[in-house]
Amino acid sequence: MQTKTLSLHHIIKPPTTTKEKTPVLFMFHGYGSDENDLFSFAPELPEELFIISARAPYPIQPYGNAWYAIYFDAAQGKFSDDKQAIESRDKIAHFIDEAIQTYNLDKNNVTLLGFSQGTILSYSVALSYPEKVKNVIALSGYINEDILKEGYEKNDFSRLNIYCSHGSVDQVIPVDWARKAPAHLAKLGIITELNEFPVGHGVAPQNFYQFKEWLSRRI
Repeated sequence: MQTKTLSLHHIIKPPTTTKEKTPVLFMFHGYGSDENDLFSFAPELPEELFIISARAPYPIQPYGNAWYAIYFDAAQGKFSDDKQAIESRDKIAHFIDEAIQTYNLDKNNVTLLGFSQGTILSYSVALSYPEKVKNVIALSGYINEDILKEGYEKNDFSRLNIYCSHGSVDQVIPVDWARKAPAHLAKLGIITELNEFPVGHGVAPQNFYQFKEWLSRRI
């Protein structure tokens, strides 16, 4: 199947086994990366999935892309462009609808897999628009409450499943930030736990096999 031209540049892996309705997994990479990064997982993921790996909309120098800018300031330290992040949140929400219609996918069986900045956006999309998402695999990220849709707490999260993991020695996003997610999600009725692995800002092999098994039970 040929990749279509949609609002976000992306690459695809169609399923190798067919179901009556095709479940879809969207991949959202981290800051400074591109659509090829997480796509390396695709051959090892469940065969019935239609996999779509998107490229973030903002090119950065010297290479790679970002979902939103990160600034470095002597007084404030490192901080995010939340306005740009909210714009990307809604770009992703639109892209999900667009891709489901274009590729004829099951709108009730949508998984988001994010890494780092891609996880921060996956959380924001799923919590802001839970009607669009069934599963989230949140790798090496955290919940940024400032980019969640106003009034999101009133949403219905009853069908949303979230898997969280983080490196216990992550030097980019402190594990303490990620540890806040399960308590935050529990207040919304979403029960999960943080799975920690003895790595830095990356995905350990045992982490991959764990979330693959988690996903296989939910698609």
